[in-house]
Amino acid sequence: MTPPAGPRIDARSMTAIVFTLVLWASAFAGIRAGLAAFGPGPLALYRFLVASLVLGMYALAARIPVPPLADLLRILGLSFLGITVYHVCLNYGEVSVPAGTASLLIASGSVMTAIIATRFAGERLTALGWLGTFISLSGVLLIVLGSGQGLSFTHGALLILVSALATSLYFVFQKPLLRRMNPLHFTVWSLLLGTVPLLFFLPGLLRELPVAPPSAHLAAIYLGIFPSALAYLAWSFALSRVPASVTTSFLYVNPVNAILIGWLWLREVPTPISLVGGVIAVAGVVVLNTLGRPRN
Repeated sequence: MTPPAGPRIDARSMTAIVFTLVLWASAFAGIRAGLAAFGPGPLALYRFLVASLVLGMYALAARIPVPPLADLLRILGLSFLGITVYHVCLNYGEVSVPAGTASLLIASGSVMTAIIATRFAGERLTALGWLGTFISLSGVLLIVLGSGQGLSFTHGALLILVSALATSLYFVFQKPLLRRMNPLHFTVWSLLLGTVPLLFFLPGLLRELPVAPPSAHLAAIYLGIFPSALAYLAWSFALSRVPASVTTSFLYVNPVNAILIGWLWLREVPTPISLVGGVIAVAGVVVLNTLGRPRN
């Protein structure tokens, strides 16, 4: 994979980026595997209880400080969007949407991020940037409306788009905090605090735990350790060394990884029209990330 043009990326940063992307791509198939035995909400809680255990041990070992109360409350609000809402809506969406198609819809999140950033973070888009936005959203519309899989798919796809919006808001509005806070520390506290609202699903998880097969437990534990705890830490490490605009430009390759992993793990292949819509959506994201912003 050739890095985007711009600042040079050292080997450690590139390794962290690739490591994160592969794990995040595998999460879509892991969620579908976990949903075979767990409800969408309980699965999200199970995943982040595991992640919180791993990150809690890391926080103690690394002696990560507790942020000031005002920052802690801001992190809680952001994490409710970027962790709680994102993962609950994604899980409910994947009840009816295949893993690869879900990844194509989530790819539209970078377009939403760009639109929100132009309004609230002072960022600007060129004419080609707005063209890329239109192209990408057209592809998303094709996926949602043209799949031919019925209303359950459409409802699921819309929930996944809510996930994409939630994570876009999370990325844009965390920037002021990251200017005064270590990205690694932010990630640890964000995942820990984002788990708290998920405790709403604890009664359901306690009912489902004893009857779930080992394969579902392994899927949930995998999701908690790898695409959650380790991937978020690796992404924060990359963000601390490479500009965010460079790291996020790699995200458009993730649908390809997710479709491949979904095929290998679950034997799922998106419908032809979903693939066409996905290609259009990803093409728009590529235009946005490569030509869409003014050059300084």
